[in-house]
Formats: sequence, structure tokens, C-alpha cells
Amino acid sequence: MSLSKYNPGQELASIDFESMIGGPLISVVNAQAQASMSSVDFIQKVGFTEDKEPIYVSFKYPKQVAPYQEGNIGKVISIDVTNGGSGYTEPPIVTIAGDGTGATAKAFLDGTDAVQRIEIENGGNGFTNATVTVVGDATADATVGTVQGIPAKFQEMQIEVPILTMLPIPFIRIDETTVDFNAKINSVESRNVETEAGVKGNLTLKQRWPGGSARLNVSASYKRKSQQGFNIEKTYSMAVHVKAVQDEMPAGMEKLLGILENAIVSTPAA
Repeated sequence: MSLSKYNPGQELASIDFESMIGGPLISVVNAQAQASMSSVDFIQKVGFTEDKEPIYVSFKYPKQVAPYQEGNIGKVISIDVTNGGSGYTEPPIVTIAGDGTGATAKAFLDGTDAVQRIEIENGGNGFTNATVTVVGDATADATVGTVQGIPAKFQEMQIEVPILTMLPIPFIRIDETTVDFNAKINSVESRNVETEAGVKGNLTLKQRWPGGSARLNVSASYKRKSQQGFNIEKTYSMAVHVKAVQDEMPAGMEKLLGILENAIVSTPAA
């Protein structure tokens, strides 16, 4: 091959770009399909039983049903009606005064026209003595005392939570794929010419006087050697960069998790 016949375009055209570049892209598509199937297998195997029932995780925890009531010195603990009065058509207003604050109470007629009882709504705080005033002619006395603290009350509860709502579900998406392909073609032409030339002679004289003779032998040689070569070096390199990210949850899966979250129940433990 002579250098004049060498065409770089033909060398580049002989490269199978379809396989070299298309192959990695097809692999990325297959990888995306495998990632999607992995998400489906994860949801089916982890979130549901063989009978397609959701798998729940049960927890027990104490739930406070009554808060702690702090003990208080100087609290109005009771009110006794000393005179129910008469002529009432509706419960009168009750006022508690003294050196404390926050005490309130409510009067009850119990179907009569007189005050039958007075119940404390708030015992207040800081009382050493208290005076009760009832609108109208009814009277009552208040008793101030010490109230012990009442501990909080708890009830053991059990909650069942779908396991899919507690785990991160893999939704891997191929976000970016970069294919770097480099082709390097080097061509070298070499030419070598060697020439050998030689002359060989032989002269023979014979003298016989008055006459004589002479003989001359001459030989010559010529040799030429020519070599020509052409060498093409091809170098290929390819790098594939793939960037995968956690994709957003599909709308259908988000709706399914919403249904499962609504199925979370909390009941008293047995």
C-alpha cells in the first residue's frame, strides 16, 4: 500500500460506532428496566404477604389519659350552702374572694327556687381564707385546705403501622449518561533502497618480439535492492459515565402509601 492510496475517512468508516456507542446506551436502558423491576420486587416482597395483604408492624406504648395534677396549698376545696334563699328562677352568680386568686364556682337549684348546692370549678391558688358571695339572699361558706398531687394516669396502647410507610422505597433513575469515545489512527510509510556496483578486471600480456599479444578480461556487477512498507496503528479508548439518582415517588405509589397511612390504628392493648 502506498501513502497516496491511504484514506483516513475509510479507516474511520470501518469503525463500528453503532456497537461502540449504542452498546453502552442499550445497557443503560436495560439497567433502568432492572432498577424498576427491583422496586416492584421490593414492594411486593417487603410490603405485602403472599395473599397480597399489607404487612403491619405492631408497637405498644403508654398513652396519658389523665394529666398529673399538682398539689396545692391554699386551695378552695369545698363550699357549703348555709342558706339557700328563695325566689330564684335561674342559678345565681357565685363569687369567691380572699387573699388568693383564680377560684370559681357554680350554683345549682336542682328544680327548686332555692340554691341547693355550689360546685367548685377551680379551687384557685394562694388562699388562707375565702369568702363566698351569692347573688340574692342565699349564703355559703368556703373551706380552704391542702390538695395532694394526683399522679397522671396512663393506658397501654397498641398501634399497627404498615411497614411500607416506614421504609425508604428504592426508585433509582438513570439521570445522566456520558459516553467518551476516542479513536487514534497513526500511519507510517517506510522506503529503503540499497545499491551495489562492482567492477572486476583481469589483464594478461604475452610478449614475443618483434610481435606480441595481450588479453584483457573484465567483469562488472550491479545490484539494487528496494524495500517499501506501510504500517497503520489503531488505538481506541472508551469511557462510560453513568449518574443515578433517587427518583421521586410515582403518583400511584404515593396514593397507595396515603391509603396505608389512613389505615394506621391505635387501640388499647389487651
